[in-house]
Amino acid sequence: MLYSFIIRQAAEEDAESIYSILQDAFKEYSLITGVDKLDALSETADEIRKDIKNKMVYVAVIDDKIVGTLRLEIKGNEAYLSRFAVDPESRNIGIGKSLMSVVDKYLKEKGVSKVTLHTASRHGELMRFYYGQGFYVEAIETDRGYLRARLVKEIS
Repeated sequence: MLYSFIIRQAAEEDAESIYSILQDAFKEYSLITGVDKLDALSETADEIRKDIKNKMVYVAVIDDKIVGTLRLEIKGNEAYLSRFAVDPESRNIGIGKSLMSVVDKYLKEKGVSKVTLHTASRHGELMRFYYGQGFYVEAIETDRGYLRARLVKEIS
């Protein structure tokens, strides 16, 4: 089956849909990792709206339904990627890879040399995905009470 989706910058009116996707994705992340206190699960739609105003927030859309999202915060020539999520029913059709491709292009345009993210080092599926997108493990951190990989990608 052929799927058609678009990637675009989020608008404030997308906040509730983004909230819903993040809740589903991070509840699943919590189950897989055994970590129940995640910032993403306590975030409100108003906080998401604030990030839409202050950060670069992308969404993936199929038939007017938001099915994926991520956020970027740029400081100088470095960026931090967070809140990456794809609706479980829309996975494995290229949405995550497309979101990452748009990020790469955007970061190159902005002169960013490196992007960093964190993910649970025990989440094999996500680790494989990020490795496939050119990220590598820079460090393992325990500051949140579980093993988190700090992953980095050089932007060229």
